[in-house]
Amino acid sequence: MAAERSTGIRKRTWRVFSMIKEPTGTAKKIEDGNYFVVHEHHARHLHYDLRLERDGVLKSWAVPKGIPESFGEKHLAVAVEDHPLAYRTFEGTIPEGEYGAGTVRIWDKGRYTTLHWDDEKIEIVFYGQRLNGHYVLVRFKRAGKSEWLVFKASE
Repeated sequence: MAAERSTGIRKRTWRVFSMIKEPTGTAKKIEDGNYFVVHEHHARHLHYDLRLERDGVLKSWAVPKGIPESFGEKHLAVAVEDHPLAYRTFEGTIPEGEYGAGTVRIWDKGRYTTLHWDDEKIEIVFYGQRLNGHYVLVRFKRAGKSEWLVFKASE
């Protein structure tokens, strides 16, 4: 595990930013807000990272099977630490030995509108290059504290 380092977002993060070329949290809040990014992350296992700009950070979920693009599909989304806003444009390689080692590229990006947001349910409309439409994240209480389900709510 990497040494503890404070980013100002949370007390603890798994990365040592001085050793890798990842964003550190120095970016300022984007004035018009409501941006999202989905990273394709080739780490130990391929997964996708959904990041939604909110409250000055990117709220983040690891989605092992990717964001569903068809109505009716539901995929697991595991809440992970908030990321700095600079991750909105991050692409690159996290070196071996570091948390999340592997290649990260932007799979989709764009803006979103919030329809509902609380601790149990998030409803948004994506306006992306690949993702468009009404999506929902709901807590998957039976699975655990950090687990959510993400699905496309309508065609």
